[in-house]
Amino acid sequence: MKFSGKNVLVTGGSRGIGAEICKVLASKGLKVWINYRSKPEIADALCEEIKSNGGSGAVVKFDATNEEDFINAIKTIIDCDGELSYLVNNAGITNDKLAIRMKLDDFTNVINANLTSAFIGSREALKVMSKKRFGSVVNIASIVGEMGNAGQVNYSASKGGMIAMSKSFAKEGASRGVRFNCVTPGFIATDMTEVLSDEVKESYINAIPLKKLGEPSDIANAVAFLLSDGAGYITGEVLKVNGGLYM
Repeated sequence: MKFSGKNVLVTGGSRGIGAEICKVLASKGLKVWINYRSKPEIADALCEEIKSNGGSGAVVKFDATNEEDFINAIKTIIDCDGELSYLVNNAGITNDKLAIRMKLDDFTNVINANLTSAFIGSREALKVMSKKRFGSVVNIASIVGEMGNAGQVNYSASKGGMIAMSKSFAKEGASRGVRFNCVTPGFIATDMTEVLSDEVKESYINAIPLKKLGEPSDIANAVAFLLSDGAGYITGEVLKVNGGLYM
């Protein structure tokens, strides 16, 4: 894959799918800025792993829901590297429960962590990338943002909103040479799925046409493609990575 830019910021990049995205993008030659909110030792270890494998990385601490912190982090990156070429909005949380038991805070906290953070990042990226008339943003949404899921009214709303928001950003960014796309993961083998019982995992697998859970690398490779020059004529799209569970 070819990349005309030189660096990328990945929010929530120190763990899980975010960490795999960082590793893959670093392996493609990009300098990866690994965002974390807590546990600096995890982010530092990932950065050292990337460097030991010949890649380039740095860590940047901020809460992606905090507008001022996010803006200052992007300023730090630009002061250091002279640009921000790519952004992956990956930070997010879940707080699952049936809607009739869901308090307003349960809803708004997930919306803020998943959707508001992506709005702040996308808006600020558009500002700085427009100056060079080049850049690409990938927002990590979810299959449940497309099809819904019982017990995840808040999460579904945040990810469905992210998809619609990304399309609107794509329309605003196109004339400025800035692309916005989404990846919607299905059931991926991560720490969250590891705690599920074998019976529950088997039920998920049986529903997936490819008969297996996805791997974090499946998401990371999709992100790398959408950021790359090879996707230079793609914007406002949703790339489903779900094994055929939702088509």
